[in-house]
Amino acid sequence: MSKILLIEDEEGIRRVLKKILLEEDQYHDIHEATDGKSAITMFGEGHWDLVFCDIKMPYVDGIEVLEHMMSVNAEVPVIMISGHGDINTAVDCLKKGAFDYLPKPPDLNRLLSTVRHALDHKHLVQEVKTLKKKVSKKYTMIGESAVMDELRDMISKVAPSEARVLITGPNGSGKELVAHQIHEHSERSKSPMIEVNCAAIPAELIESELFGHKKGAFTGAQKDRKGKFELAHSGSLFLDEIGDMSLSAQAKVLRALQEHKITPVGGERSVKVDVRVLAATNKDLQNEIAEGRFREDLYHRLSVILIEVPGLNDRKDDIPLLASHFLQQVATDYGVKKRDINADALKALQDYNWTGNIREFRNVIERLHILSGDPITKSSVIKFARK
Repeated sequence: MSKILLIEDEEGIRRVLKKILLEEDQYHDIHEATDGKSAITMFGEGHWDLVFCDIKMPYVDGIEVLEHMMSVNAEVPVIMISGHGDINTAVDCLKKGAFDYLPKPPDLNRLLSTVRHALDHKHLVQEVKTLKKKVSKKYTMIGESAVMDELRDMISKVAPSEARVLITGPNGSGKELVAHQIHEHSERSKSPMIEVNCAAIPAELIESELFGHKKGAFTGAQKDRKGKFELAHSGSLFLDEIGDMSLSAQAKVLRALQEHKITPVGGERSVKVDVRVLAATNKDLQNEIAEGRFREDLYHRLSVILIEVPGLNDRKDDIPLLASHFLQQVATDYGVKKRDINADALKALQDYNWTGNIREFRNVIERLHILSGDPITKSSVIKFARK
C-alpha cells in the first residue's frame, strides 16, 4: 500500500485524481490537502510514498511547497501539476527537485505511467538505503582492545584526507574492513568503492580488469568495457592482494597514479580518472622489492600512509565481543535464537592459536552455533573448534 498526498485547491481535480489512482490500485492510502499551508503541515507529520502538488494555490504556492518538501525529505517523489504553466515553469520545478511535471488536465496514460515510475523510484531508494545499512553493519569494527583503539584513531585521521593508504596484515585479519571504514568516513563516501582482488584475476586479464578494453582488443573482447579505475571515478579503488599483481600491470598502475589517466587495452586515447587508491597485502613488500617482484616506485606511491592490521592473537581481549557479535550474526542469518556462551568456553577460545584470524574465528563460531548445545560450553569448543 502506497501513501499518497494530493495537494490541490480545486475539489473537482482532487476527486478525479483520487478516482484514477484508486482505479489503478484500490489499496492506495490517499490523503488530501486543500492549500499550501496545510500541505506543509501534513507533509511534516507523515511518511509519504508520493505527492501530487498543484502550483497555483492560496496562502502558499506550489513552488514554495515543493522547496519546503525537498528540504525536509528529498527522497519523496513529487509530481507537480498546473493548468497555467509553461515549459519554463516545468523546467523550474524539475530543477527544484520535482520528479515530474504534468499539465492539467493530465493525459491518463502519462499520469499512470508517471505514478508507477515514481513509486518504483521511491521503493528503489528505500532498497538502496537498506542495502547500505546492511553493508555498513557488515564492515563494523568490533573490539575495545588497545590495538583496536589505535587502529580506529589512525582511520579517523587518515580517512578525511586524499592520501593513498597501504594496509598490511595477516590473512583474515580484516584489511578489507579497514579499507571500507576509510572510504565510508572520507569525502568520497557518496561515490562507489570498487574492489579488485589482484590475486584472483589471471595475469593476462588484470590490465583489462583495471583499465578496461576496446572492442576487438583481444579474443573475446566483443564490446568496449570500462575498467575498475574508470568505474571508481570520484570514489575509491581498493586493490586487495596488491603484492600478487604482475610487473606489467604494476607499471600501468604507477602511470595512472602519476598522471591520473588510464588507457584501455587496445585503446589509443587516455581517460582522466579521479580515484583514491587503497591497497592491501599480506606480503612483505620490502622483501618482494628485493626479490624483483614488486616495483619500489609503486610501493612509495601507494604507501603514503601505512596501516598495519593486528592479527587476532594480538587482540584476544576482543574475543568475547567478537563471539557475541558473530553469534548474533549467525542466528540472524539462520533465523534462529542466538546461543549463549559461557565463560569457560570464551576462555578456551582465547587460549586458541588463531592462525586464520577473524575469518577462521567467524567460521568456528558458526560451527559452534550449529553443532553445540545452548549455552556453548568449553567441552564444545574443545570438540568442534579444531575440526
